[in-house]
Amino acid sequence: MKFNTKDTYFSDLLSERGKPLVIAGPCSAESEAQVMQTAEALQQQHVHLFRAGIWKPRSRPNSFEGIGLEGLQWLGRVKRELGLRVTTEVANTRHVEEALKQGIDVLWIGARTTVNPFAVQEIADALQGAKVPVMVKNPVNPDLALWIGSIERIYNSGITDVAAIHRGFSSYQKTKYRNAPVWQIPIELKAQYQGLPVIVDPSHIAGNRDLIFPVSQKALDLGYDGVMIETHPTPEFALSDAEQQVTPARLAEILSNLQVRKTNYDDAELVNRAEELRLQIDAADHEIIAALAKRMALVEQIGEYKKLNNVQVLQLERWKEIFKTRADWASEVGINPTFVEELYKLIHVESIRKQTEVMKKEV
Repeated sequence: MKFNTKDTYFSDLLSERGKPLVIAGPCSAESEAQVMQTAEALQQQHVHLFRAGIWKPRSRPNSFEGIGLEGLQWLGRVKRELGLRVTTEVANTRHVEEALKQGIDVLWIGARTTVNPFAVQEIADALQGAKVPVMVKNPVNPDLALWIGSIERIYNSGITDVAAIHRGFSSYQKTKYRNAPVWQIPIELKAQYQGLPVIVDPSHIAGNRDLIFPVSQKALDLGYDGVMIETHPTPEFALSDAEQQVTPARLAEILSNLQVRKTNYDDAELVNRAEELRLQIDAADHEIIAALAKRMALVEQIGEYKKLNNVQVLQLERWKEIFKTRADWASEVGINPTFVEELYKLIHVESIRKQTEVMKKEV
């Protein structure tokens, strides 16, 4: 799957270098007045696409699940009267048909749909022959293969104008985010498909309007192509996701403060200095890997000792000691202890695997 980076809908929108693609609008289209009021405010800003949810897949049945078909007509009015291009979420074949009938410029597939290959394939089949750009949000769970599979299904239907939206992932761990960003997954997606535009949805990642700016800036620092920010004239009265929406005025502040970094060094001295530092990083990585090899050799020795003395592999007290002391050691030298804790979880899993192999070996 190779994405065309020229002469596509998204490439045209991204042609204005130095500024991100901006998608903004309310979480849900609630009334014609609300939609028009928001769109009129956003018309004055650097907004490429006006977004509004028409059908809203909610966790609980008594929640506001969208205004339905009537809302598509409101988006049509935004397009005709204000000249804004419009986008909405589709979750089934009927949604696709109705959105195409109303001339919606861009469709997006939501996280709850992306998680279901059967649903995505039905949407892909409904898109056969259409010339509409499609954005695919990551699935709710952190599964890169599932995300890629959904993008491939849409691409294979003949829709070559595709973009990915990173909206974070559900997690059983309590964090400051509504949906954990798990940045390494979209980074790997970008690495595998360099022509694929990737847009961040900081509203759903944050779940809190105060975190929208820092999440957006981090995404742009990682080379993302744009932002999708939920915007409502009176967020406190929104019928869905009130806490994560911002006013048009606050959106303007966020956009004016966002910085788009250069994609590469443009000065010979900077290039040389960066290369020098990269060589030092390579040398440090060699030392880390050599140290890990030494540690695993010691792990294998202790595995043999446990086997000889009929002792189980997992020693919980020892693991607790390692988990605590390594984090403390990290703090002492200015390294994030949480990072070291996560690193040692991986090291511990590999140590258990290696000792288990030793236990299975025949004498």
